[in-house]
Amino acid sequence: MNQIFVLVGTSTLQTLVMVALSTVFALLIGFPLGVLLNVTNKFGITPHPVFNAVLSRIIDVLRSFPFVILMIVLLPFTRLVLGTAIGTAATIIPLSIAAAPFVARITENALNEVDPGMVQAARAMGSTNWQIIYKVIIPEALPSVTSGITLTIINLIGYSAMAGTLGGGGLGDLAIRYGYQRFRTGIMLAAVVVIIILVAVIQWIGTRLTNKILQKR
Repeated sequence: MNQIFVLVGTSTLQTLVMVALSTVFALLIGFPLGVLLNVTNKFGITPHPVFNAVLSRIIDVLRSFPFVILMIVLLPFTRLVLGTAIGTAATIIPLSIAAAPFVARITENALNEVDPGMVQAARAMGSTNWQIIYKVIIPEALPSVTSGITLTIINLIGYSAMAGTLGGGGLGDLAIRYGYQRFRTGIMLAAVVVIIILVAVIQWIGTRLTNKILQKR
């Protein structure tokens, strides 16, 4: 029993590290891309249809990759960067790249929902494009962005579990290697229960944050 607690605890920590760091990197990549998609579309504050179309297609291509295939495709790159293609650290790279296009689309959609009248009012008051972006568009879209980030984190938990099939560590690796392959049903069920709890907790936190942001508007 103690061994199960140790294994589950270690694997849970690995999953949390993978998901946390992947979320940060996905936001650093995906959020600016989402802003670019919004401001350069034909209704944006700086329309650039050709640039927007090219960027949009690239993001769509990256989003279409099944995560397991993406991990395999990125094995050489991951090995080049980290010197290894297995383990918790190595999984962060494909997780981040898989989540970044998702974040970009979520951000774009959230920003597209902002009332154009508010942008026009800000422009009439002499605001620059940059001021309109970070003082009007982003604050107004923040509740939707927060909700989208919550969904992204939940998806990353699922992706991290799939990464376990390729030696990525975490709860997925625990369920496959120690539970399924060694016929230890208790360990596999424990890993599944922890994943369910993590998803529920993340969803609760995300909903609370979204509601607080809405209340302050």
